[in-house]
Amino acid sequence: MEITINNYFEKRENLFKWRSNTSLINKVVLAFLVACFTGIMAQIIITLPWTPVPVTGQTFAVLMAGILLGRYWGGISQALYLFVGLLGVPWFAGMTGGFMVLFTANAGYLIGFILAALFLGYFTDKYLESRKFIPMTGLMLFANFILIYIPGLIMLGIWIQSVTGTTPGIWDLLIMGFIPFIVGDLFKIGGAAALTKAITPKKDINGEEIGKSRYWIF
Repeated sequence: MEITINNYFEKRENLFKWRSNTSLINKVVLAFLVACFTGIMAQIIITLPWTPVPVTGQTFAVLMAGILLGRYWGGISQALYLFVGLLGVPWFAGMTGGFMVLFTANAGYLIGFILAALFLGYFTDKYLESRKFIPMTGLMLFANFILIYIPGLIMLGIWIQSVTGTTPGIWDLLIMGFIPFIVGDLFKIGGAAALTKAITPKKDINGEEIGKSRYWIF
């Protein structure tokens, strides 16, 4: 058992070394694969009658993008997901695609995906302690509920204004674009944080900072 565990630790360390130091072509391929994973998770949909924004599984893929690909490339994977979808590949929620998605109720969330993946990739690669369950849970809560939902709610408000001609109140926006998703997001965050703890190396392999990550909580 000890040999098996040691092999597992060694393999995950080697994998993270490889993904950080591999060629540009390999990084682009990895980013595209994560974009594909996001597109697959986007098809897990629960529609709600009072909002044009569906519940989907894609935020789990977004949270993991920065963990799997690290600094810059997690965000690039989500930018690639958005760009390819705008070209017409139907991998947004409900098998939709095309430039017109920028004028839908969901546009801001797609932009937030890029920000969230960039944020998590930065901390995962820079701070060793961020890979533990509790710190990563805190980071994912911020990435999910701030970096994704703020642009999402802003663009949702603009969309409602353009469709109805009236400016929605804060409570209306929260009911349509935030509150229904909290419980599901908490489950996805918990699962993503637990997976992060399992798959990320816990020792310095690429010049990570040790013992300093506690300061971002403040």
